Amino acid sequence: MKWLRSFGRFWWDFIVGDDWLVAALVAAAIGATAALAAADVAGWWLLPLAVPLILWLSLRRAIRSA
Repeated sequence: MKWLRSFGRFWWDFIVGDDWLVAALVAAAIGATAALAAADVAGWWLLPLAVPLILWLSLRRAIRSA
């Protein structure tokens, strides 16, 4: 059971890391892209727009907290 907990903690740290908000926003962007694709709407443009926006928000939060 210990190895399962260690494996789970590794993936949590790898995906979420230090900023859970960025991970949540990326997951939301991927989900929104999947929803658009399921609705037969071209959603290829959403992730390239979301990634710089999420990066900008993350950097803004980091600069303000420093």
